[in-house]
Amino acid sequence: MPLLPPEAFVWPEDLLSQPLPEGEGIRWWALHSRPRAEKALARHFLGRRLSFFLPLAKKRWRNRGRLLTSTSPLFPGYIFLLGDESARVNALTTNQVAHCIRVEDQQQLHEDLARIHRLMLSGEPLTPEERLQPGDWVEITGGPLEGLQGKVIRRGKQLRLFVEVQFLQRGASVEIDSSMIRPVEGPSRE
Repeated sequence: MPLLPPEAFVWPEDLLSQPLPEGEGIRWWALHSRPRAEKALARHFLGRRLSFFLPLAKKRWRNRGRLLTSTSPLFPGYIFLLGDESARVNALTTNQVAHCIRVEDQQQLHEDLARIHRLMLSGEPLTPEERLQPGDWVEITGGPLEGLQGKVIRRGKQLRLFVEVQFLQRGASVEIDSSMIRPVEGPSRE
């Protein structure tokens, strides 16, 4: 049973399935929000029709025999805004942004966020990952995540696909079956 209805976490819906827009000063901004203000910022951006992405993870737990579900930010304290300088200023005027972080490698962040978005849309349970861990790059060969690339990590006996947002040095992982992956060359990090 969800505590609250699901909220928009990306606008427009095809934001991360499109190539990164070029020109007119449009860029990604990583906004470090005040504590627990990520969803309020997302509602503000949606109301102003500003392009944004707030990675979310479902959380389930039992309370007095009832199964409860909620969503919380995958990267607590961060929301991503795609816009020009006026969009950034609009975000800062909300008094819910603690710091606006300039993103140098726009294309890399766009690709990382698109992969996180795809993980979210798969419906698989996501696990936030705090630290980068060494691992081999693989590609999923079947199922809803077919074609997705990431690093393999082990957690106990589980094999997991780790997708990172390099800019934050954080990411998310999903459990995978070893029969559905193949080794690939990792992206160049120049």
